[in-house]
Amino acid sequence: MLLATFSLTNKDSTMSWSATQYSTFENERTRPVRDLVAALVQQNIRTAVDLGCGPGNSTQVLAERYPAAAVSGIDSSEDMLRAARQRLPTIDFALGDIASWTAPEGVDVILANASLQWLPDHAELYPQLVRQLTEGGSLAIQTPDNLDEPAHRRAREIASQGPWADKIAAIKHPPRHTAAEYYDILSPHCRQVEVWRTTYYHPLTGGAQAVVEWFKGSALRPYLAALDGDEQQGFLTDYLHAMEKDYPPAADGKVLLPFPRLFIVATR
Repeated sequence: MLLATFSLTNKDSTMSWSATQYSTFENERTRPVRDLVAALVQQNIRTAVDLGCGPGNSTQVLAERYPAAAVSGIDSSEDMLRAARQRLPTIDFALGDIASWTAPEGVDVILANASLQWLPDHAELYPQLVRQLTEGGSLAIQTPDNLDEPAHRRAREIASQGPWADKIAAIKHPPRHTAAEYYDILSPHCRQVEVWRTTYYHPLTGGAQAVVEWFKGSALRPYLAALDGDEQQGFLTDYLHAMEKDYPPAADGKVLLPFPRLFIVATR
C-alpha cells in the first residue's frame, strides 16, 4: 500500500523489509542503539521490549544491558523476525503493528531504535507509549534526523523528476518534530525527558555505491517498491550518479557518510 505518506506497520505491505540488505551495515547501524541503551540509568529492570526490533541487533544490545530482564521484540516484517529469532533463539519475538501496540501490563523499558520515524502522529504516539511504562520506566527512542541530508534530498528530486514521477513523486516520509517539540510532547507525561542529537560519520568501503546500498535498506525502499524492474534500475542509476557528486571519496578511497540522529530518553 503506497500513499502520499507511508508507514511500515502493515505486514501485507509491498514495502517488505530485507534483513540481509539492512544488515549489510550492521556495525554502523548498531552503534547508535549502543549509545542510547547506555544512557538508560535504571538498574532493576524486569521487562523490556524492542519495538521495531528488525534483525535483532538492537534487541541484543538491550538484552546484554539487562541480562536478568524478560526481553521481547516486535516487528512487522517476517523476514526481520526470522533473522532475529536465529540470532537470539531464547528471546520472544512477535509479529505486530508497533503503531497500535499496547502492553498487557506495564513495561520497565520500551526501546524504539530507528523505527518510529516510519510512523505518523508522533504527538499522539509518544505519550501513548509512555502510558505503557511502569512508574519510573523509560521510553528510549532513536530516530534518523537526516531528511535534509543529500541522500534524502536527492531521492526526492529523482522521484519527482524522472519518468516514474506519476508513481512515486507523492511519496513522503511521515513528518518529524524538532527536539524542542518532542520535549514539549513528552514533558507533561514524564518526570524527566532527555533529548540530544549526534551526527555519526561512517566511513564506507565501496565509494558512492556503498551509500546506495545503505539507503536501499531503508529510505529508498518505498520508492523502489512502487517501480518495476527497469524503473528500479533507472532510479538507482540516477541516484548513484547523484551520490557520486554529493559524497566524494576520502583520501583512502572510502566515503564518509554523515548521519545525524535524534535521541530521547523519557522517564515516567
